[in-house]
Amino acid sequence: MSVIHINKSNFQNEVLDSEKPVLLDFWAPWCGPCRMVTPIVDEIAAERGDIKVGKVNVDEQPELAAQFGVMSIPTLVVMKGGKVVNKMVGARPKAQILAML
Repeated sequence: MSVIHINKSNFQNEVLDSEKPVLLDFWAPWCGPCRMVTPIVDEIAAERGDIKVGKVNVDEQPELAAQFGVMSIPTLVVMKGGKVVNKMVGARPKAQILAML
């Protein structure tokens, strides 16, 4: 699957109502560590058909960032059944991100 760009209008459908676990990447284009995580997140999206991967640009979606208490980016959040089950802040290697799932 490819990465889904998450915003206020598709959040309910793509994240809260998803039957699959969702990995959300809160990021911004100006953030260096975010640019390090992006290829890893894209790779996970391509390899794992059993999960959804969404990206939330915090500059464009400040309400969603606030809803999740995102104070630093990148922040990775795993949601299952509409609830947060895991959260990690900062650039991490692929193995640590996969371990969150």
